[in-house]
Amino acid sequence: MEGRAAVWSTIGVGLDVTGAIALASVAMWLVPRRDRFGSAGTAMVCALLLTALWSLAAAAASASTSLAADFIPSLAESARNLAWLVVIYRLFASDGRHASLAPIRPVILSLGFVEVMHLAVDYGFTRIVIDEKVLSIAFEFGVMFRLLVTVGGLVLAHNLYAGAPRESRASLRWPATGLAILWAFDLNLYTIAYLAGNWPEEIAALRGLSAAALAGCVAIGGAKNRDDLRLRPSRAVTFQTFSLLVIGVYLVAMVAVAQWLSYAGGNFARLVELAFLTLGSALALVVLPSRRVRAWFKVILAKHFFQHRYDYREEWLRFTRTMGSDQSAPLGERVVQSIADVFESPAGLLLTPGEHGELTLAARWNWREIEVPAVALPVEDIGYFESTGYIADLDDMRAGRESAATAPGWLVDHPRAWALIPLVHYERLVGMVVLARPQLVRKFDWEDFDLLRVIGQQVASYLSENASQLALAESARFEDFNRRIAFVMHDIKNLASQFSLLARNAELHAEKPAFRADMLVTLRNSSDKLTALLARLSRYGSGGVDRVEQVAAAAVLALVMERFRGQPQVVLAESRDVAITASRHSLEQVLVHLVQNAIDASEPGSPVFLSLAVEGMNARFEVLDSGAGMSADFVRNRLFKPFVSTKSGGFGIGAFEARELVRAMRGRLDVESREGLGSRFTVRLPLAAHSDIYPNYAEKVA
Repeated sequence: MEGRAAVWSTIGVGLDVTGAIALASVAMWLVPRRDRFGSAGTAMVCALLLTALWSLAAAAASASTSLAADFIPSLAESARNLAWLVVIYRLFASDGRHASLAPIRPVILSLGFVEVMHLAVDYGFTRIVIDEKVLSIAFEFGVMFRLLVTVGGLVLAHNLYAGAPRESRASLRWPATGLAILWAFDLNLYTIAYLAGNWPEEIAALRGLSAAALAGCVAIGGAKNRDDLRLRPSRAVTFQTFSLLVIGVYLVAMVAVAQWLSYAGGNFARLVELAFLTLGSALALVVLPSRRVRAWFKVILAKHFFQHRYDYREEWLRFTRTMGSDQSAPLGERVVQSIADVFESPAGLLLTPGEHGELTLAARWNWREIEVPAVALPVEDIGYFESTGYIADLDDMRAGRESAATAPGWLVDHPRAWALIPLVHYERLVGMVVLARPQLVRKFDWEDFDLLRVIGQQVASYLSENASQLALAESARFEDFNRRIAFVMHDIKNLASQFSLLARNAELHAEKPAFRADMLVTLRNSSDKLTALLARLSRYGSGGVDRVEQVAAAAVLALVMERFRGQPQVVLAESRDVAITASRHSLEQVLVHLVQNAIDASEPGSPVFLSLAVEGMNARFEVLDSGAGMSADFVRNRLFKPFVSTKSGGFGIGAFEARELVRAMRGRLDVESREGLGSRFTVRLPLAAHSDIYPNYAEKVA
């Protein structure tokens, strides 16, 4: 035991000296900066120095076993307490509360009187010789005096900060915290000393820590950046700390009651002690893990420890995690969960507008047992929620306290239904969320409404964007269908023009053998084109062609020139006998379209030149005219855009289809044009001699 006492004495001396050094250093640092505490600056410097002297006195008398054994530490402690009471009074005076709060001065004077009386009694007992029983009574009286001062000091420190105006709290926060630490430690120390009947040397050895903490708090309070050093614990840390504190209090209470029962003695007392411990442990195992108790703890902490109920940063991060993390879950379920998490609701529903504006069930989240009718909320009951964004408490509707909004009977009759939250996007209702009753039910307040409106608007934008994407996807499918039909109509229009011309000429030249031979060729070509058209219907939108094979480029060029035999302005400028990899019919279609466009853009009689040359590994087909030409903006933004045409009655898909066919043959279509000068269309396709570089050319493209 003596060795253990020596260890604690050494620890106490080290901590007391450390605390004294910290206090003295802060006091000297604060001297030129004492105006930062207003009229209390000088008093605070003196209080710090007296507290440093008290720590040194405690270190010198660390071997003492009672308060009456040495008068010096007691005198130093009383001087310390009196000095800090003066500091508190001056801090109250800094914002005028010493005059507006009448009890402040009497309380401080009363605590000062208790300290002086304690000093007198303590001094008297050090001068006379008394027996052990009287000494024990004197010890208890001395501890009681100290407890009165520490409790009074804690009350004053609390009122100093809690009752201060908002603009004054920055300068009072840290000094009040330091005094609270100092006197809270003393309160525990003297409480244990009173209950134990002797001086707890182990705990007393740690008093230097409270002195060092006081020095640190005062230093922070005197710093320029003290506002930036504000302690802002997260809600998770606060909740866990509070939970540990509750568990600690519970354990202390268990030990105290068990100790009290053990003093009664006897077998019956022992039985009661064991029964109490068993019952208390079972109660803790049942109550502490309860979600309802945890929810109650969180509500109490948010109400009394924080300015706002919600940690908005944490709520927003949780919301984004819920909406973006599990993409396998449907969007509707994630919307419900993101709002339910705000109130720890276990389940919910999402209602969205149907075809006629009524709300229907769109998603469930953990709520399979509730039966939702086909029309969850009729159109006539939606207008109020849409115009006001009103968040309905279904308990108020059941009690008849809400008459403006109307909830459907199936919700009002269901006991788990708790809240109805509208999702409004640009003044349009895109959905409503129904929440199930949480473990701890409470009334909605302004913070709930504000947070729910923000989250509701965000999830409403998600739902609206998702609906727009679905509509765009559906529109894209219809657009693809319409594009195929437009391509078909374009090709049929060309064939119809050929048949019409053929019919008119047949009336005039049907008897001529040459005409009949030409008519048979035209009919055969038209039949082939119709067959190819039917084959292409399945590949529009995929960029494919019928078949890519080795083709004689000059032969295709000859077919094109044959098509325009009656057009003398079409001139073959150059031709080369080369083999290319392409689709014969698709290449002919592309060149015919380009030549016909060149003729349409040129003045009558103005030549249109068609040529074929070799350029590196490609064959280059050129269609050159000197017509009206096109602007750079038109070429860049409109020429190859489907359904945009400069021709009256045109479909606007010829150039787009030509480019897509050339791309499908692994070629390239380029355009050069100047307004008033003409245009040059260049088609480049790979030579057959280099087809090994393009291994997929010989394959049939579906």
